[in-house]
Amino acid sequence: MKNFIHALLLFLLVTGCTNEDQNGGHTVTVNLTVSDDVKDSFQADGRFYVFLNQNLDVEPMDQIWPYPGSMSHIFAINRTGLNPDGIMALSPNEDWTRTTDWTFASVPEGEYNIQVLWDQDKSESRINAPGNLYSEKQKITVTNTPRTEFTIDRMIAERELVDSDLLHLVDFQSDTLSAWWDKPVHLKASVLLPENYNPSESYPIRYNVSGYGGRYTRVNNLINSSDFIDWWQSDEAPRVINVFLDGEGPFGDSYQMDSENSGPYGYALIYELIPHIESEFRGTDTAETRFVDGCSTGGWVSLGLQLYYPDHFNGVFSYSPDAIEFKNYQLINIYEDENAFTNEFGYERPVMRSTMGEPMISLRDFIAYENALGDSDTYLNSGGQFSAHTALYSPRGEDGLPKPLFHPTTGEIDREVAEHWKKYDFKIYADENWSELGPKLQDKIYIWMGDMDQFYLNPATRAFDEFLKNTENPVSNAEVIFTPMAGHCEQFSNKTVLMQVQERLREIEQ
Repeated sequence: MKNFIHALLLFLLVTGCTNEDQNGGHTVTVNLTVSDDVKDSFQADGRFYVFLNQNLDVEPMDQIWPYPGSMSHIFAINRTGLNPDGIMALSPNEDWTRTTDWTFASVPEGEYNIQVLWDQDKSESRINAPGNLYSEKQKITVTNTPRTEFTIDRMIAERELVDSDLLHLVDFQSDTLSAWWDKPVHLKASVLLPENYNPSESYPIRYNVSGYGGRYTRVNNLINSSDFIDWWQSDEAPRVINVFLDGEGPFGDSYQMDSENSGPYGYALIYELIPHIESEFRGTDTAETRFVDGCSTGGWVSLGLQLYYPDHFNGVFSYSPDAIEFKNYQLINIYEDENAFTNEFGYERPVMRSTMGEPMISLRDFIAYENALGDSDTYLNSGGQFSAHTALYSPRGEDGLPKPLFHPTTGEIDREVAEHWKKYDFKIYADENWSELGPKLQDKIYIWMGDMDQFYLNPATRAFDEFLKNTENPVSNAEVIFTPMAGHCEQFSNKTVLMQVQERLREIEQ
């Protein structure tokens, strides 16, 4: 076709390679071209991802976590100095980081959807960043040596908020983070106003923190939900300003906290972004009617913000928080265990289960996916969950990346790094600071956890609850609820939290 400039040969058959390799698999050859439509946007340096998925109903490049039934087999390799008008040849025998034991020279027989993505964006931490280029998915049947023709002709679009009089974008340049990174750093959020909002009045305010990596544009789902928006515009809904914080950070989710690797995100939120938002929309800066909530990652962050900045929030509603103490970092005791991947009995340690208790994914396999996503070929800058945890909890390494708690391929735990993680072990922090912290937290803590949390987060919450029950001067009155057989975030909803905020406001007024 005329708009195909030159073939970019990604995978070449090795000289002498037969259709079927000695392990019974087949070599897949992919010929790739760059369309005129995106050629001007093509950057010379980046990382190629090739996704193979046997679930033909999904978009392969969207399945970057190894959830059963939807996972893509990921192959990744860095490239520099590429010319979209030239031919680029990458052999299947090169050192691809991959999530599977087989290679492109030994693909098992079967039907696959295959897709290619060129990660060239430098401003965001994950591969779904605007400006990255990708191909349409194609179905291939591997029975011999399939040869597929691909065109990179699509670009991930910029994020946008839906059009609504009640919805506003906040795009704020942080002086603190910009100075720390020596470049402009912007914090984004979306603000959902109550019906009949009056800018001359003052309002309570709720700061919502998303599940892992959630963006400020998640508010679009609420605006597009007739059930929610009809309720929000009714007399039943509380007159509260909603702020949906952005989950982007340099190594994945920023967790809205200060980090030796990501920078002072906590300071920037508390002393820059919140004052900016409230001066523009709220009409008051009182902490008495300021609340924070979230589920999963948002559950951890919201509880952490209430603990570490107790004077700045008057209540937290934390659902299914990430591990809030590290003797139970999911199933790992980081202070005593030798290896993250295998337990003391020599068995592979799962990272996910069903609510009936069936293990679904091993930590080793989960980390293999993050290793493929990081251009360091490790989870340390994958943009994934363990990347973000490491950036937040660990010291900075000599290579400029966070120091890993555990080795990316062997799982061996670094005891010195584990000691460094203690600063964000909530049980240790609360215990060491209870005499000052405890009085400031009275009436402010609500935590919900399902006792069959799919990510084994309930043991850490159990341990934190046990600590709270044994506090003195004062005895904590935190409300911690465990629901038998319930799973991750099962009881969280925006409407539920807003009704909890309304009840909290009534208590304050009494």
